[in-house]
Amino acid sequence: QVQLVESGGGLVQAGGSLRLSCAASGCTVSFLSMGWFRQAPGKEREFVAAISWSDTKKYYADSVNGRFTISRDNAKNTVYLQMNSLKPDDTALYSCAVSPRWPPSQLAYDYNYWGQGTQVTVSS
Repeated sequence: QVQLVESGGGLVQAGGSLRLSCAASGCTVSFLSMGWFRQAPGKEREFVAAISWSDTKKYYADSVNGRFTISRDNAKNTVYLQMNSLKPDDTALYSCAVSPRWPPSQLAYDYNYWGQGTQVTVSS
């Protein structure tokens, strides 16, 4: 059974940084695309970033491009999201997911397995 466990969320002031991690078990993520999505209260889930299995393709939402960086360590079965220059609008529950699609998809329905999420709160 595939399990994804996110960590690294927390409370941070605007302008600060956080690094999220997503550890996978029950599968080998080396040949899977992985993505990060977020959902704020009262809003729909939205795409944040995605990375191909070979690390050659990365995609970002316009709202985070230039501030967030997605990376992966296939040897550790883990994907990361480095978030810099955080804004209050970044406050949300961040979840990671895996997808067999290539190139990586920005659509949630293309992802098969999801983690429970880690909360990120950015204060002004």
